[in-house]
Amino acid sequence: MSDFGVTGTPPARLSIGLISAGRVGTAVGAALERRGHVVSTVVARSERSRDLAARRLPEAVVADPATVAEHGELLILAVPDSALPTVVAELAEAGAFRPGHIVVHVTGAVGADVLRPAAEAGAVVVAAHPAMTFTGGEADVDRMEGCSWALTSPDEVGLVVGQMLVMETGGLPVTVAESNRALYHAALAHGANHLVSLVGDAAEALAASFSVLPGGGVEGDPDGMLGQDSQALARRTLEPLLRAALDNVLASGDAALTGPVMRGDAVTVSRHLDALEDVDSGIAAGYRALALRTADRCGAGRDVTDLLAPDLTEQFR
Repeated sequence: MSDFGVTGTPPARLSIGLISAGRVGTAVGAALERRGHVVSTVVARSERSRDLAARRLPEAVVADPATVAEHGELLILAVPDSALPTVVAELAEAGAFRPGHIVVHVTGAVGADVLRPAAEAGAVVVAAHPAMTFTGGEADVDRMEGCSWALTSPDEVGLVVGQMLVMETGGLPVTVAESNRALYHAALAHGANHLVSLVGDAAEALAASFSVLPGGGVEGDPDGMLGQDSQALARRTLEPLLRAALDNVLASGDAALTGPVMRGDAVTVSRHLDALEDVDSGIAAGYRALALRTADRCGAGRDVTDLLAPDLTEQFR
């Protein structure tokens, strides 16, 4: 095979085997195909996977895992974290790994140690996780341009190979120690997944605040342009505010904080909690937890912290 990563010079083409053709794997494969590499074989057991493979990797042949491993110079394992050890063990038992093989997995919370059977067979191994969310939509591949990837490998050759692969997708490589993969993945999940829940809660509460007009429409959307969908109107209302807040925190960190907690306005925070309780006690509980964390980050006064966590603050009197 080529000397990709060993000399530092990428080959014109790599034959890639993909296990399996889910949202992440097909996006990674498509990004590499844009640079001239070829996904030759894929594992696609579900109807959704076969559809993704057909749309994103139309030249790839669907095959069993052992055949996919055999035909790929680069083997990409894009299976869930919990399934990865079993898949690696089954491939090792089948003798699928070989010297010179490049074996990469793209899960987040797991490092390269899970690939030890491949390394013991002479393969170059690396854990390479893109810090991006994948929905299966058309934008997935484009979003990988400039995306950071976390690389973990037992040796320098693996890191070099990983760096070259990431740059072939248009991404930016960063190195994460084996012992820190769970922390790395927790930070991403906390920021991205919980952001979705937070915005969903905010939109639900905001939609509940809108007044309904006599004709059945929503105030602020009298022409019914949003199909009288108060949730859609709430998301549209939130969008410029949330985009500005995200831009500000990415540029300035905690200096971007505004609002009643930062100002120490316990009266307003109390009113917020009462109003949210009337809509959904779960939303109110989420607000309370995040407001307390915000108070901790910005050093809010005792009036706010006593209101948010009276049992906790009593311990420190």
